[in-house]
Amino acid sequence: MLQMRPNCECCDRDLAPNGGEARICSFECTFCADCAEARFDGRCPNCGGDLVPRPARPATLLAKFPGSAERVRKPHEACV
Repeated sequence: MLQMRPNCECCDRDLAPNGGEARICSFECTFCADCAEARFDGRCPNCGGDLVPRPARPATLLAKFPGSAERVRKPHEACV
């Protein structure tokens, strides 16, 4: 099951677990759509993999399976 991280690890923007703004790679590095495209050209700065839209978790399942509350930030050169 995806962690559904709550923020962009570049700009720290909040990302809803049932929204369409999050982009992830196969390692679940998480970015907002703006950073993924404008700063990283659709490539994960951590692993080089594709950043794709994260699937939304249906609202009916969020109570039982909430997204992660742990915020992740990483010092990417493009985020300074």
